[in-house]
Amino acid sequence: MSKCLFKQINRAVIHVNSIAILSFRPFFMPTSLTTNPPGARDTLDQRLLALLQLNARASAADLARQLHCARTTVLARLNRLERSGVIAGYSVRLAQPAQGQGLQAFVGLTVQPKAGREVEAWLGRMPELRQLCAVSGEFDYVLLLHAESAVRLNALLDDIRNLDGVVKTTTSVALAWKIAR
Repeated sequence: MSKCLFKQINRAVIHVNSIAILSFRPFFMPTSLTTNPPGARDTLDQRLLALLQLNARASAADLARQLHCARTTVLARLNRLERSGVIAGYSVRLAQPAQGQGLQAFVGLTVQPKAGREVEAWLGRMPELRQLCAVSGEFDYVLLLHAESAVRLNALLDDIRNLDGVVKTTTSVALAWKIAR
């Protein structure tokens, strides 16, 4: 029997060699979350990862209900995805700091050739550093800093600028988080 595909609104029935497989994407789930991440073996893995991206605190029982499979299946797949490195960990996203509780700034950082490791090591010891990304383009790194005040942010930027190997910094203070995932 040849492969055929029949789609209805948000579900598809796929017939492969006389076996029907039901696959669906909830209407609220963006298609970008249902693309096949590396290491995901099938559509159930894809859907499981998409649901976890929406709510990493969902229980195995809730995930199983939404995926129409057994809780033990969800647990086994989570274990496999964690062991294979597809799921690197679970984290907490903090709410945007209330006014008066500090500010956050993105810092573009340019360093001299071969100075990157030393700069990374120094920045890694900085408690105000939230993220450090190596990037292509105008900068070598982009940092996300959280400081309790503009005065503290200025002091941090002075410390960074005075590091051996730092050529230039460009700072943009975050005024509001419009979308945070």
